[in-house]
Amino acid sequence: MKTFLLIISLLLIAIVLLQSNKAESASQIISGGNSDLFSRRKERGVELLISRITLALGMIFFLVSLIAEFI
Repeated sequence: MKTFLLIISLLLIAIVLLQSNKAESASQIISGGNSDLFSRRKERGVELLISRITLALGMIFFLVSLIAEFI
């Protein structure tokens, strides 16, 4: 169970690092310099696939963590 949790966590880290940045730089995140940071942009193609994989891996990680806690 712990090995499966480790694999899921490594996949989750890797897929999050593959996601595109929504802001130009870290200073704009802090200062609020990017006005369209929260705009309604539609994800398409690979971005949509990566977002869905991230969501699925996050849910799997959460469920496996809960199951591991009670076993």
